[in-house]
Amino acid sequence: MCIYVCLHVSQEVLKVMRTIDDRIVHALNTTVPTASFSGKVDAAKTCKDLYESLMEAHLSREKAIKKCIRETSAVVGQLREERAKDSDNLSLIKQLRKEQTKVLLLKLMQSELNVEEVVNDRSLKVFSERCRIYYTPPKIK
Repeated sequence: MCIYVCLHVSQEVLKVMRTIDDRIVHALNTTVPTASFSGKVDAAKTCKDLYESLMEAHLSREKAIKKCIRETSAVVGQLREERAKDSDNLSLIKQLRKEQTKVLLLKLMQSELNVEEVVNDRSLKVFSERCRIYYTPPKIK
């Protein structure tokens, strides 16, 4: 189950899940009006909706990554404990070698948390620069 979940939270999947962050500038330019057009669009609602979409995307990515880290850590930790108790068990040693890919996956997912932080900060900075006069998110107040 764990490797299945983590394979689905691959870098490619995360890239797709980060689409909203990658396109934030475009979204802001096409939905948030300039001062001369501010009367024609409800900028406060548009900014609020965009902020909520961003937060939902950030939270779902973080949950997926952390779940993968948690499950992979548990499997690897359990195998290491078993190996420590019975270091001569050849089948256990073979199984642990197979599980080394999970250790690499675990490291990858941990680095993805750092990437998430950078992506989220960038998106929120761009959002704040464009929407600050129309909407103040609860976390920034």
